Amino acid sequence: MIYPSIDKILNIVDSKYALVYIASERSKQMTKTGYYQKPISEYKSEKNIGRALEEVYDGLIHVEKR
Repeated sequence: MIYPSIDKILNIVDSKYALVYIASERSKQMTKTGYYQKPISEYKSEKNIGRALEEVYDGLIHVEKR
């Protein structure tokens, strides 16, 4: 099961397409720079894409609505 649930994240982000874009871009940043907003031990996911979703859910990535 994916943590956090996609349904919970969609309350923060308007569309699943925007969520995919945001998570993929943040995942690429993590891979390229090695910068994480939380200590690695606090993430539940092992992969960067899951970690990016956790950051969106935790409010560490702010999404502007247009």
